Amino acid sequence: MDAAPETCVSTEWSAHALTEDRAERICDDLEQQGYSIQPSCLPPEVLAALQTQVMSLDDSAFFRAGIGRHAQHHTNDFVRSDEVCWMTGETPPGAAWLAWAEVLRTAINRRLFMGLFSFESHYARYRAGAYYKRHYDAFRGQTNRVLSLVAYLNSDWGIDDGGELVLYQNAEDRQGLRVTPLAGTVVVFLSEEFPHEVLPATRDRFSIAGWYRVNASNADAVDPPR
Repeated sequence: MDAAPETCVSTEWSAHALTEDRAERICDDLEQQGYSIQPSCLPPEVLAALQTQVMSLDDSAFFRAGIGRHAQHHTNDFVRSDEVCWMTGETPPGAAWLAWAEVLRTAINRRLFMGLFSFESHYARYRAGAYYKRHYDAFRGQTNRVLSLVAYLNSDWGIDDGGELVLYQNAEDRQGLRVTPLAGTVVVFLSEEFPHEVLPATRDRFSIAGWYRVNASNADAVDPPR
């Protein structure tokens, strides 16, 4: 859960800071190519609050990230070595972030009719040398995660710092598109369509990873679980 400093940030302000023009650019990209890379996309006030919060979290707030869901969930050092802290919106920075993500969800549904129903996200901490090897965000046999979102939180990130996101166009692509994890940059892509990986960095790397989901509830189970 998100915790730590009660940094002053207005949820209402952040919710309206995603401009119509920016939302349209994201929707245009998703419609035309299935992904969108938007530098300087996060509102400065929200970005500063999230940076302050994540970099002040105690080590106990993070846990080793795993792969799979529920009974199939397990850690695998060969695949990934990052740490995560789930965001619940219980603090002003977390609430502001979720409000911003909600405005984007509404804009995408209005324009692209994707039926995005809910959103989940966590802070991701990659210690120097940590990685996440090539993978898809949509879990095998499930289609409820349909749109992935990544927001970067490190300022003054240079090429030599590494830690790039590599977004591959398809299963056959071996070169990929590299995205420098510079603060404020937001990447959105179709979860089932784009394999991707996170390369090792030379210093600690902070980001937010999130997923928009469709409603896969049925008579026997509520999804996402409550």
